[in-house]
Amino acid sequence: MSLRSRNALVHIIFFGNYFYGICAIGLSIEAALQQGFPLDSVFYYIALFAVTVLYYTKAYVQETLVPTSNQRLLWYRKHGQLVKLSQLALIVIILAFGIYLMMAYPQQILHMPLLHWILIMVFPLVAGLYYGVENKILGKYNLRNIGWLKPFVIGFVWGGLVSLYPVLYYDIVHDLPYQFTSIGCLLFLKNFMFVTVLGIMFDIKDYAMDHNKELKTFVVKVGLRYTIFFILIPLCILGLGTFLTYGFTHNFSMMKILLNMVPFILLIQVAFSMKRRRPILYYLIIIDGLMLVKAVFGSIAMIWF
Repeated sequence: MSLRSRNALVHIIFFGNYFYGICAIGLSIEAALQQGFPLDSVFYYIALFAVTVLYYTKAYVQETLVPTSNQRLLWYRKHGQLVKLSQLALIVIILAFGIYLMMAYPQQILHMPLLHWILIMVFPLVAGLYYGVENKILGKYNLRNIGWLKPFVIGFVWGGLVSLYPVLYYDIVHDLPYQFTSIGCLLFLKNFMFVTVLGIMFDIKDYAMDHNKELKTFVVKVGLRYTIFFILIPLCILGLGTFLTYGFTHNFSMMKILLNMVPFILLIQVAFSMKRRRPILYYLIIIDGLMLVKAVFGSIAMIWF
């Protein structure tokens, strides 16, 4: 494969948000293994991939007409037809999965407990509010305008998507009640924190734009150095400390603990690297790639150790 072809493939995977879909599958598999649940059907993971890519691509499709020098937006402008076809295919996949569920599990869906409905709906609702609503009653409102809240919203939605949904889907198709467990709650918090830190790192990338828009993200409010040393690093250490406490008190093997520590150590290392200006692909490959690293190491630890 030529260099030009490799670059084109990299841009499709990362600019096209397909990598987010891969990360969602990986983290969901890790979550199921860590909670002691069998893996869900291949149809579930295909639909999960489609929903994730569709959601992330939506924002960039809407902004292609805005004058910009942003490398990612320029890619969308150049490959608009490909993106539209991709979005259409993803919508078809999601609709097909919905029809499959209604046909295969009608009684389980119609008789789901209220708790199931609440847990299923809360994360799409928050994800929708992140992009915003605009009508005569509610006015114009979106969570992205609350700068410091942005990464926590992203972390919350990802935490639910990859930690709760695999278990909820398994319970629904097997007609089982959902039960809160300590490992489930801890895993949600761990994924919530992990993705929140990644979101704060992305705010560093957008510092100049957010500053011009007067969007009060952490880095705009307190500066780069304070964000790294007093927000990012403490959050990383807190997440690592929480895991170590749980691992030692539940008699995890040393190899399982070490494997699960790797993503947190890399997260801290990447946090220090944010002192230098980085190109957009660094964020998409290295920073977002930490989600896949976490999924791979966590899954290996559960399967073999």
